[in-house]
Amino acid sequence: MSKVQIVLCSFPDISKARHIGTLLIEKQLVACVNLIPSVESIFSWEGKTTSEREVLAVFKTTSERLVELENEVVALHPYQVPEFLVVAADDAREDYLRWVEAVTHK
Repeated sequence: MSKVQIVLCSFPDISKARHIGTLLIEKQLVACVNLIPSVESIFSWEGKTTSEREVLAVFKTTSERLVELENEVVALHPYQVPEFLVVAADDAREDYLRWVEAVTHK
């Protein structure tokens, strides 16, 4: 069984996050996308401390689809350096893990 991976990725607005998330579902690169609107991100960019309102997307995928997912996100994302943070879901319900794997299976 593949390992389930959780990917965190921020977007500038809900419409862009929803559009890209839907495409990723349709391409079976992710089993589920959670959109968390209106998070405040404070970060350093080009030597300045910046604060922005963003939408956080939480993608559920498998280790088998991770490289394809990253390539697709980078190609579609409006940011010069998109956030793509991967967290392994080592401890989760077995039936949920099987569902993620089935939905994202090539």
